[in-house]
Amino acid sequence: MEFKAKELAEILKGTVEGDPEAAVSNFARIENGKPGTVCFFANPKYEHYVYECKASIILVNKTFNPQKPVSATMIRVDNAYTAIATLLDYVTEKRRSYRRHRGLHAKYHFSTKFGKKVYVGDFAYVGRHTVVGDFTKISEHVYIGDNVKIGSHCIIYPGVRIYSGMVIGNNVIIHANAVIGADGFGFAPLPDGSYKKIEHTGNVVIEDDVEIGANTTIDKSQTESTVIHRGVKIDNLCQIAHNVEIGEHTVMAAQTGIAGSTKIGKYCMLGGQVGIAGHLTIADRTSFSAQAGLLSNIKEPGTAYMGTPAIPWKEFLRAYTIFRQQGKK
Repeated sequence: MEFKAKELAEILKGTVEGDPEAAVSNFARIENGKPGTVCFFANPKYEHYVYECKASIILVNKTFNPQKPVSATMIRVDNAYTAIATLLDYVTEKRRSYRRHRGLHAKYHFSTKFGKKVYVGDFAYVGRHTVVGDFTKISEHVYIGDNVKIGSHCIIYPGVRIYSGMVIGNNVIIHANAVIGADGFGFAPLPDGSYKKIEHTGNVVIEDDVEIGANTTIDKSQTESTVIHRGVKIDNLCQIAHNVEIGEHTVMAAQTGIAGSTKIGKYCMLGGQVGIAGHLTIADRTSFSAQAGLLSNIKEPGTAYMGTPAIPWKEFLRAYTIFRQQGKK
């Protein structure tokens, strides 16, 4: 698929500086740009590549003031980083074909309800009384239990397991081998030292525009729902325990684990391998650096935490300075 600079500028609401007829058919990182590709420049430390880059088109911020000649055609936009995301999304959508398909080895029931142009791959299973919305793709080897509700324009990649009774909104992406709705880790200790399983009768509710990474697990609640609110982005290999609630547009990196009944606010950011204890409440816009471990509630919004046990980042840096000084003695 080929695009000219003037077409890209129209899509991105930008302005062309250079040849409006410059054409591209692929994307590249700015350090690897070559003729026929489009790159973007957003991080100042990569500025030298702008002058060396052989790409046909470079997306730059409107505020960029080049210090040397630039051979590529530039498209000036408000934010080059979000512009390339918009462009990738646009191209992907153009390439995507929506068609009704039922794999020869797929299995579903008379009571299963499919919307328009739903794709069901080979060896996928869709349970009784499950409802799947328009233009959703269920890839090969997916298991979807009974009484599940899935919205429209969802993508469910191979090997995903969705237990019975789960609720999934619109525009949700679930990557390969994720498990939605397994029992939470709930066991009651008995006098003899053994454990009695606590049955989990609730479900998982995933709202619109959520993306869930590969091999991530989200456990169903003991009662009521484990809730992933609108716009949440979860990386690969994360564990969300029973009765957890994650606020809108929160993001978490790989190997993060959240224990049961914790409530995380809106617009929070969790780095890789963050661990959060159970039954906590975390304020909106809280951020955690990688491997932070939280043991207590956070009431003040907009704060950043580091370390284990996690403490405000300024305190952590002061403490770390003392640790290094002690180590040198």
